[in-house]
Amino acid sequence: MSADVRQQQYNAEQIQVLEGLDPVRKRPGMYIGTTGPRGLHHLVYEVVDNSVDEALAGFCKTISVTIQSDNSIVVEDDGRGMPVDLHPKLNIPAVEVIHTVLHAGGKFGGGGYKVSGGLHGVGASVVNALSEIMEVEIRRNGKIYKQTYSKGKTKTPLIEIGESRKNGSKTMFKPDPEIFEEIDFDFSILEHRLREMAFLNKGIKITLKDEREGQKRTEVFHYEGGIREFVKHQNKNKEVIHPDIIYFEVKKDIDHEVEVAMQYTDRYNELILSYANNINTSEGGTHMIGFKSALTRVFNDYARKNKFIKENEEALTGEDVREGLTAIISVKLTNPQFEGQTKTKLGNSEIRGFVETVTNENLTAFLEENPSQARIILDKCLRAARAREAARKARELTRRKGVLDGLTLPGKLADCSEKDPALSEIFLVEGDSAGGSAKQGRDRKRQAILPLRGKILNVEKARLDRILSSEEIKNMITAFGCNVGEDFNEEKLRYHKIIIMTDADVDGAHIRTLLLTFFYRYMTPLITGGYVYAAQPPLFQTKKGKEVYYTYSEREQEKLMAEIADNPGKVVIQRYKGLGEMDFHQLWETTMDYSNRTLIQITLDDVTAADEMFTTLMGDKVPPRRKFIEENAKYVRNLDI
Repeated sequence: MSADVRQQQYNAEQIQVLEGLDPVRKRPGMYIGTTGPRGLHHLVYEVVDNSVDEALAGFCKTISVTIQSDNSIVVEDDGRGMPVDLHPKLNIPAVEVIHTVLHAGGKFGGGGYKVSGGLHGVGASVVNALSEIMEVEIRRNGKIYKQTYSKGKTKTPLIEIGESRKNGSKTMFKPDPEIFEEIDFDFSILEHRLREMAFLNKGIKITLKDEREGQKRTEVFHYEGGIREFVKHQNKNKEVIHPDIIYFEVKKDIDHEVEVAMQYTDRYNELILSYANNINTSEGGTHMIGFKSALTRVFNDYARKNKFIKENEEALTGEDVREGLTAIISVKLTNPQFEGQTKTKLGNSEIRGFVETVTNENLTAFLEENPSQARIILDKCLRAARAREAARKARELTRRKGVLDGLTLPGKLADCSEKDPALSEIFLVEGDSAGGSAKQGRDRKRQAILPLRGKILNVEKARLDRILSSEEIKNMITAFGCNVGEDFNEEKLRYHKIIIMTDADVDGAHIRTLLLTFFYRYMTPLITGGYVYAAQPPLFQTKKGKEVYYTYSEREQEKLMAEIADNPGKVVIQRYKGLGEMDFHQLWETTMDYSNRTLIQITLDDVTAADEMFTTLMGDKVPPRRKFIEENAKYVRNLDI
């Protein structure tokens, strides 16, 4: 079908209407998840996804996203431009339908888009509903059109404002402060998502610009190598063990396409990211199952054929062949079926066999054609198998001693009496001194205390067999009751709040990072399930007369001093350098009391960013870590070393 014919077919008739828009402002969480920072940034993705759909259809090459000085957003593309002809049923311009009616878009009837990420068709209308102002400018049919909306309603009619020889759409919106907790876009969050979109759609050029005072910068994302460059980017701070990125792309008729890029590193953890129509399927699905099955089969077949594994020896497991692997699997299909409201798991049964067959054929061909690289990878897999066996023996030994199965809790643990995990919490406390104060000050019914001595092992540089020999880590695993790694069982978790409580200094931050690295690499569901928190102990205690104030940041302390400076009287300020400086009354009152404390929930919004961060901070390479410190030192207002 020619582009001209498709241009004609993308018109008002393709815009199918399913229901009205009114519920969005009443229940925004149903449509964007949250009215916090995550939901705020989601508005940008909804608009960008529409431009990317134009790129997938073959009509768009460039997309620009601008954060304007007033925190409004402008998204512009060079696609076909949204339809402006009258909708046959509603008798208003199609662009107005797209922006004012929920579930209206060119993605339901099959005529507008073959492959689309924004499958729910709620994008533009939801952004309109949650914006105090939204303005759309369309270049189409040699003319320029403009329409303005506000809070889900049409503010001005569609008018013609000029002529243009180019096509495309330009959307400006400013989120509504009545809806969102805070209107402040984070450049780095948008940067990660837009870079990911550029990797997944090779050749497309996405520009991100920040025009706010003091934050002005521009980044351009353009990758002709697509997901090959994605793998290269994720491995930039890791040591790769073979030179070539294994890559293949196969299309099956017009409905199915799979693209895979993979490379092994010297790491002990895997990073496999899967996408369906550009949507990050963080829970995997049929495409991930097909890839993993083929991976295990191919390496075992090659290993036996080339005598890496003898006939009577045990086969490699999936865990063995994925150790140190960085892989991207991207599928595109006409009618994807996503499980759950969050669209994080692909359910199409036919895609499993397709991905499995394609991976089987292409990975086998790579190994046969590159025997030296195949040997390096197989050696890595075999070392992983030996380490797995050692870890199994270590787990069996500790189980025989009653450890890891929750039967014998560690002696250092001061447990709570509550048996319902949903009502129970455990504090991981830095040092015996602070641990003693926490044990005295706690609510014994619901709060357990586990003191940690010093810094735990950096798991970024160790396999599970060595990790299980660490006493501090073993104590945590035992106390939590849910085991670790492949044996992790969320249902056996004994506390639904795991609270890291460390000193507010460099050492405390390092211990917190070590703990988070362990949770992320070996107990990931703790973070994805929302069980992990960081306590916020105060930085200052300020006494004036009989009044005692606690402040938790430099800025908060400055504000307090300004408020109490006018009244005469002596002011005594104590800056806490550690939890041990507080008696148990103070620790309870400031950091543990349910009604006064502040907890920060640790979330995992972006797997690629998290992997990158832990690799940078905890990996072997020093230059990336030095660069990170140099770039972020400016954000530290006061540092005690």
